[in-house]
Amino acid sequence: MLDAAAELLRAGDAESFSVRRLAAALGTDSSSLYRHFRSKTELLRAVADRILVAAMDGYRPEGDWKQRITALALRLREAFGQQPQLAAVWGRHASGGAGSRLVMEEVLQALRASGLPDEEIPARYHRLAVLIAALIASEAGVSTITPEEYEQGMELFRVAVLGADPERFPALAHFARDVRPLGADRRAAFEEILAAQLAHIEAAISPGRPGASAGCGGSP
Repeated sequence: MLDAAAELLRAGDAESFSVRRLAAALGTDSSSLYRHFRSKTELLRAVADRILVAAMDGYRPEGDWKQRITALALRLREAFGQQPQLAAVWGRHASGGAGSRLVMEEVLQALRASGLPDEEIPARYHRLAVLIAALIASEAGVSTITPEEYEQGMELFRVAVLGADPERFPALAHFARDVRPLGADRRAAFEEILAAQLAHIEAAISPGRPGASAGCGGSP
């Protein structure tokens, strides 16, 4: 059932997806599916959670706490990059299944290994989760456009940037030839933004706290 739902989502999006369409693809009626899932949202959450489970399969934490969080984020990026339609589902509906718990456990353990006091970790976790989900969903949105839509977007970008009136938009005109569209170097942007957030966390860690050195690693 979840595999069939994932296939429908790859071919369309969460807005066009319906339990009725899934039932038709499975050769049954929607009432039979509602015995397993109480709503469309619950079903979508289960599909997204399967992506998290697959991403965590074979994962082994290595390195210090920053390396662990970075490696995990890149695994999630890759997993949803292969099924970008499901990234929007995850970003919108989240997940409360086994995959979600595996991801949360690893991030929380890595933050504890950083030397942060326990009372600060939930808020730091929340900021990281919002950032990673937003970056992945944003990237997925760009990757799902058709080649024709991409070319149209690039043409509009060139007109908007290179054709900017220097009197009204002096900064834009000045940097026009160096400003890049949102689709460029997304992996580098992903890593740099994440690294900046991790550096912000590291700066808040007192040098005297246990595990605060950059080389600290392993599970607490």
